[in-house]
Amino acid sequence: MTSKLLLLFFICFQLQAFGQQDAWVYFSDKENVETSIANPTTILSEKAVDRKQRFGIAIDQRDVPVNESYISELKAQDNILVLAKSKWFNAVHVRGSEIDIKALLDFSFVSDIIFADKTISITSKKEKLDLFSEVASKSEFVYGSTLNQVEMIQVNTLHYSDYTGTGITIAVLDGGFPNVNTIGAFQNLRANNNILGSYDFVARNSDVYANTQDEHGTWVLSTMAGYIEDEFVGTAPDASYYLFITEDGDAENPVEESLWVEAAERADSLGVDIINTSLGYKEFDNSNYDYTDEDLNGVTAYITRGATIASEKGILVVSSAGNFGDSGVGAPADAAAVFSIGAVDASGVYAYFSSQGSDIQPSIKPDVSAQGLGSVVVGKTNSIETLNGTSFSAPILAGGLACLWQALPELTNTELKQLVRVSSSQYTTPDYFLGYGIPNLASVLEDATLSVLDKTEELDLIMYPNPATNTVSFKTDASLTKINVTVFDVFGKQILERTLKTEEALDVSALSEGIYILRISAFDKITTKKLIKINAK
Repeated sequence: MTSKLLLLFFICFQLQAFGQQDAWVYFSDKENVETSIANPTTILSEKAVDRKQRFGIAIDQRDVPVNESYISELKAQDNILVLAKSKWFNAVHVRGSEIDIKALLDFSFVSDIIFADKTISITSKKEKLDLFSEVASKSEFVYGSTLNQVEMIQVNTLHYSDYTGTGITIAVLDGGFPNVNTIGAFQNLRANNNILGSYDFVARNSDVYANTQDEHGTWVLSTMAGYIEDEFVGTAPDASYYLFITEDGDAENPVEESLWVEAAERADSLGVDIINTSLGYKEFDNSNYDYTDEDLNGVTAYITRGATIASEKGILVVSSAGNFGDSGVGAPADAAAVFSIGAVDASGVYAYFSSQGSDIQPSIKPDVSAQGLGSVVVGKTNSIETLNGTSFSAPILAGGLACLWQALPELTNTELKQLVRVSSSQYTTPDYFLGYGIPNLASVLEDATLSVLDKTEELDLIMYPNPATNTVSFKTDASLTKINVTVFDVFGKQILERTLKTEEALDVSALSEGIYILRISAFDKITTKKLIKINAK
């Protein structure tokens, strides 16, 4: 009898739960659009405005907040819950019965309602909106247990040139972050005030450390920001971070997509450079909400469309491809604008669980791959652990990209992604398992540096001796009295700069053995030379 009562209760609960529908309610307009765009710091942080101006990204009506009075009117309706909002889509995510949600069309400011349940037809006052038309020396690091996952993508070489993520801001959109505020692995992060802010979009408070059951966010963050001397070094230990919870561990519901978009919008407003998201959506507790394989086409899922806008805003969105194997990638990894990361093992071989792309996606997926089988992370007890998942290959690479962007700040997010693809192990023969392969971030920096320095030889100059031990001399046009010499290592780091009389020699005795690039200029003439430095015998 008891078991029958429990079964009856479960069935009734299911019916009640599924009687509640999720939907996106789109608004027809915003207020003070022109004034807000003309005064962008009233709606965006100065860092966000600067980033957009630096990359020539327009500040448009998508940056203007949703009209709060509209939201208040919906909240005042009986049996309607407003769970998330999006300025990019000018929409809110609501929950209620189908009848109550459809009744919201009576408001003059509501233009469209789209239900997550695909068995309910789209309800609109007009044609569906086209949402896209607007649309201590780092060289002394001892990596310990992280050595393999760091060396695989050659981010350690960037660290040696002091590119450790300084000045780059990463928003981590994930589950809980228990003990990030206390354990030793994040002491370096806290001591340097590199946790810039946090917010739990599920619980609607700023305490992202309270959920001690879900430590997924702690694991993910550690692969980038973790540091335990001589034992563990993340890929971007000196980057700055925002910690945002958008994942509800107790349920799988489309509202998590809406919360993700809301968090991405906040990240954009705060001037974030990179979003790492080790989340993916395809199946939900209510199967009517599920995305079909055909829906994962890079333009359909709500979170995918939001991630695309984030990329358009200049943010580098890095997403785990998913752990669905041959069942395919999840959203938002399906978006062409999202940098989707697959997983390999410690030897660089495809990890059996890593989501495979298909011709349904508009571009090769995953884009590239990093170590996700046997990834080393730090847990909430400050213990070093080994885990599997594209949840970890994505942030491992995201941290590396932060270091690379620090070194090449003039690049746009799109340019950076393409250079990383080109550097990867199977760029000429991509597939749906590893995408373009495993990146070599050091080669990206080296190639970019040499292309910048490889000027047409306009200055007639001879440099000798080469190879050199202690000094280098120059012979040039007799009309010149001075030359400027700048020395770079092969990774683009400036080593020294001197202004010399033409009869003076450059002292290179303090340089280590290796190859250096010399840029020599006089007036409007310039040339580039490669110097081989050797030690005296």
